[in-house]
Amino acid sequence: MDDKLVLRAFREEDLEFLDRLCTDPDALGQFGWTGFIDPLARRRRWEKDGYVGPEMTALAVVAGDGVLVGVVSYRAALRSRTAGACYEIGVALLPGHRGRGLGTAAQRLLVDYLFDYTTVNRLEALTDRQNYAEQKALERVGFQREGVLRGSYFHRGAWRDQVIYAVVRRDARPTAQE
Repeated sequence: MDDKLVLRAFREEDLEFLDRLCTDPDALGQFGWTGFIDPLARRRRWEKDGYVGPEMTALAVVAGDGVLVGVVSYRAALRSRTAGACYEIGVALLPGHRGRGLGTAAQRLLVDYLFDYTTVNRLEALTDRQNYAEQKALERVGFQREGVLRGSYFHRGAWRDQVIYAVVRRDARPTAQE
């Protein structure tokens, strides 16, 4: 794993990467790909607010050598009447960068950022019940498995179960070495 991994706002030179997420089934992997969408949709969103907005924010995951390897995101999850109390997070890495701990590191950076710079109290992550790699990554970052949402989303021709994980501000979070 590269210790220099950083999160940053998307830039104009990243638009080709964002376009790829709309048109390349391999870019988001078997659990992330939901089908083809308007190939300019992500570009229009970037032009609107650079992917930093009140409804959803996405950040570039960049390796120490400057290569854009993926994306992390967070959006409001309405669990209470307090705005900004709970966010749902997500991560996606391009195929050549999976399986090396970069997703775990990116999620750890995002969790630290959100707890350090926002008033969020609870972070959630949903993942396919069979996405064991993501479940392990979430647990390494300090998320706890809370339950299974049976038949909660339609993917690749079938209704599938998701596992919900969460971490709250008061929880102890493991360090990168743990």
